[in-house]
Amino acid sequence: MWYNNILGTIGNTPLVKLNKIVAGVPGTILAKVETFNPGNSIKDRMAVKMIEDAEKSGVLKPGGTIVEGTSGNTGMGLAIAAVIKGYKCIFATTDKQSKEKTDMLKAVGAEVIVCPTNVEPSDPRSYYSVSRRLATEIPNGWYVNQYDNMSNTAAHYEQTGPEIWEQTEGKITHLLVGVGTGGTISGTGKYLKEKNPTIKVWGIDTYGSVLKKYKDTGIFDEEEIYPYITEGIGEDFLPKNVDFEVIDLFEKVTDMDGLIMTRRIAKEEGILVGNSAGSAVAGLLQLKHLLKPSDVVVIIFHDHASRYMGKPFNDDWMRERGFLDEGVLTAKSIIVHKDLKQFVTIGKDAILQDAVKQMKELDISQIPVTHGDDIVGSISESIVLSQILDNPYNINNAVEKVMGKPFPVVDLNTPAAKISGMINKKNSAVLVKDTIGQMHIITEYDLIRAIAN
Repeated sequence: MWYNNILGTIGNTPLVKLNKIVAGVPGTILAKVETFNPGNSIKDRMAVKMIEDAEKSGVLKPGGTIVEGTSGNTGMGLAIAAVIKGYKCIFATTDKQSKEKTDMLKAVGAEVIVCPTNVEPSDPRSYYSVSRRLATEIPNGWYVNQYDNMSNTAAHYEQTGPEIWEQTEGKITHLLVGVGTGGTISGTGKYLKEKNPTIKVWGIDTYGSVLKKYKDTGIFDEEEIYPYITEGIGEDFLPKNVDFEVIDLFEKVTDMDGLIMTRRIAKEEGILVGNSAGSAVAGLLQLKHLLKPSDVVVIIFHDHASRYMGKPFNDDWMRERGFLDEGVLTAKSIIVHKDLKQFVTIGKDAILQDAVKQMKELDISQIPVTHGDDIVGSISESIVLSQILDNPYNINNAVEKVMGKPFPVVDLNTPAAKISGMINKKNSAVLVKDTIGQMHIITEYDLIRAIAN
């Protein structure tokens, strides 16, 4: 038997039992290893489906140019299909993506444009905006829009879901997927729940993403958004392909836990996969208390480790970010390096002038605001400056009237890399609660000082 072209080899990927990495987790844990697709990722499935549906509808014409914003895997699937079908490809990606991903896209003839990560999706420089613009400017261009293109979800409803159901002989009880565009979890989950409504669908999110909080509260919270390192999962907007009705719960995983687990999967199971798989397994370990011995869990292993050799599989890269177990810089060690050990606060009923006085005397730039024993807000130099520039008499306003949101709270073991991601233009510090309940503050200066020592 042979295939007419490489596209015929997409799908029917193996289900492999995990052993060492999930020791102590109740149930049977199976990995759907999508690296066996020709583009080494699950994105091959929906890439071909989106192209074929676009051809049928007439929006993609012979000799056309496929344009997309992609972290690499969708681009690879689209590029392989384009080679076979005779299309050109232009992809916009972000500067946080691994060099291996962009190099592989170029290897199959795609043009790649690298855009900044730390900008709003609506910013003209974002990879979303750049890809949309190019699709309108290029003659016979087609913008794929994998996030809102429902052929994405349909591919997994038609392919991935049925495969898992047949491979587990209908015994699957839980589906666990890292969520990015949402097509994999939504399409696969929808099919499986139609076969058995008791199946639980769990999504893995990352810190810096809005998905979990939106699922839990229905609130799109921009304060949840900050830069993170994990590739392929998490979003700063709500893709149409994320079906929150299908997903039973989200679990967040830190960059550090996901990246370390990615390395462990290779060393303990002999399976070379990317960091979305590492985050998924780390998430499973966090959720193991919800499982029982009779459960059958299927985890999607999205893509191959070859995309990430310069990052999680590079000791120097991991060490520079404090992600290796050796000498990890944490909130606890940052506090040790601080000059000012005292935790300074100001009551919400104080006036802004009192806050300015404290900042001057103690040479600090931000102060948590309290009401009794509770921290209810924050005052920073930027707030003070904007108030005084607006009206000098505002110096006599009550702190409560002008304060910002409370600084986020982390524990002593929080890695410096995560703290760095949480400190940005909207949030100038984090608070740390120690083992006896005492509070500390970490600012950007404290972080730099600790790293430099």
